[in-house]
Amino acid sequence: MNNKINTGRVIIRFGAELLVENPDNPATPVRCTAKRKFDTIVCGDVITWHHNKHGNASVDDLLPRKNALTRPGYRGRPRTIAANLNQVVIVNSWLPETSWNLVDRYLIAAEQLNAEAIIVMNKSDLAQEHATKEDWRAMDIYREIGYPVLEINAITGEGVDELLELMSDKTSIFSGRSGVGKSSIANKILPDTDILVGIISDSGEGKHTTTTATLYNLPKGGYLIDSPGVRDYALGGISPQELSEGYVEFAKFADMCRFNNCTHDHEPKCGVRNAVENNQISNERYQRYIQALRGLESS
Repeated sequence: MNNKINTGRVIIRFGAELLVENPDNPATPVRCTAKRKFDTIVCGDVITWHHNKHGNASVDDLLPRKNALTRPGYRGRPRTIAANLNQVVIVNSWLPETSWNLVDRYLIAAEQLNAEAIIVMNKSDLAQEHATKEDWRAMDIYREIGYPVLEINAITGEGVDELLELMSDKTSIFSGRSGVGKSSIANKILPDTDILVGIISDSGEGKHTTTTATLYNLPKGGYLIDSPGVRDYALGGISPQELSEGYVEFAKFADMCRFNNCTHDHEPKCGVRNAVENNQISNERYQRYIQALRGLESS
């Protein structure tokens, strides 16, 4: 029996069982069974495991995480969706129309994860019919802040290579509303996706692929985690300070606030509000921040 301890990332979890990277045969993941003490393991986690003479391999340990993306679950309890991310790809489209409030919430999530963010506008062929001046203005604002903003078409492949380049050597997760084309983009950049889907289906667990986060190897290095669990992002459970930190353009002006705990709402001598008045921070983004802040205060 081979007792060698292996290390690999979790591809997908279904119940007590996992599919895990196989260092000896990358094309064929290993099926592992996790004991109850490892019931917190999720897609993207790094674990150690060993083969057994009969049956599934066994999980030995869960290695420390860099971060974890959580969502409110049953009765408001946090539910972890994926772990060890370093980039959030925020997918939008011209139809269904984009909610810039939701984009801001995803950016706040990325900041809490200490992860980079990319803003993607899919279905570029619909821009002429559906884009508004406010939409173009919003995209320009994000570019001015420093976020990559890509216009792509997942059907024709326009802009997909540029997105793939930004995802190389990183672990990225797609976020966005239903219908914006996350799956279409994933299929375009992962031509061998059906291989993994087939492996999962052969195991009798194919139905879980629609509800569970799944890790895919990218052709130029890095990983994509595809998860329907990030169609929305609620701000519950964060502090006003964390909310403010999610608006990264506030940082250099917040140092000029009179009070260390300034919420940038009503306090006198607020550096952020002063920057808004001087057009150094976009008023649109600031108003969305205030709306989110009031939502925190009322929750």
